[in-house]
Amino acid sequence: MAQDARIPVLFGQPPGPDDTVLLEEGLEPPATGHLLGFTTALPGHMPGCSCCVARSPAATALAAAFRARATGTVPYFTRLLVLASPTGQLDIEAALAEDALCRARFRRAM
Repeated sequence: MAQDARIPVLFGQPPGPDDTVLLEEGLEPPATGHLLGFTTALPGHMPGCSCCVARSPAATALAAAFRARATGTVPYFTRLLVLASPTGQLDIEAALAEDALCRARFRRAM
């Protein structure tokens, strides 16, 4: 049986000192963990607007997290914790489901 080597993404769990955390802009940062920030699309954007059509802000944030891991900007992580608002969480989940690169690199942990 093949093992799933994608990075698990967990939502709302308290991070440990060695965890990497994708933190939505405007939320209180946790006391521990290596932080990477993200923001959701601005309210009022039309679906498929020219600034978002290539990749969503959530997909871009996940790509940046993967790049930071690969280049050593953050310590190598085996899971990614997401601290986000309900809207931010839905955006990350949509990126995990719909963006081909995100799907190839990450999976939603159950």
